[in-house]
Amino acid sequence: MSKPTLEIELKARIDDVAAARKRVEAAGAVLVFEGELADRIYDSAARTFLEQDLVLRLRTYTDRTGVSAHLDWKGPTLHENGFKLRTELTTGVSEPDALASILEGLGYSVIRSIDRHIAQYELTGTGTNGTVVIRFERYPRMDELVEVEGSRESIENAIRVLQIPRDRFVGDRLTDFVNAYEARTGMRAAVCEADCGAD
Repeated sequence: MSKPTLEIELKARIDDVAAARKRVEAAGAVLVFEGELADRIYDSAARTFLEQDLVLRLRTYTDRTGVSAHLDWKGPTLHENGFKLRTELTTGVSEPDALASILEGLGYSVIRSIDRHIAQYELTGTGTNGTVVIRFERYPRMDELVEVEGSRESIENAIRVLQIPRDRFVGDRLTDFVNAYEARTGMRAAVCEADCGAD
């Protein structure tokens, strides 16, 4: 049986994605995926998972080569020294549409949709740094974000490579970035395609 892993990450609003991508590429980062990333968050009618700060997520990657997906379970969010931490279990899914139907048949429904175009890199450090994932995210209508995930040391190394002020990186949830965008711009954010049609 697979054991849960500890997800450690930070996110930041980013102004110049093209320049940041050039910097991570110059540092040796490898582009591992570029395309569409769709998340569907499921819960029961009683919102049992939401009440416990748990997440059941079907995540689908789509690019010109096809579709891949996995099902994730996430434990409650923790914060430690500014980092966001969550226990996570994940498994690959060969037929995401069939799994979505199974989840619905079990009484779960989608309570949140997230759609964005991403460019995801992996940067391998030296010594105990390990590999860090650097993901640039563009939403239908919201600030562009960069997420860094790995060990604390590899995350700090990635932030130095990105050359984005350290104090911009926070352990906030996507909802916090949405609220900040709306407060700053006076516009309603759209983090999925359906949000654009709701205006």
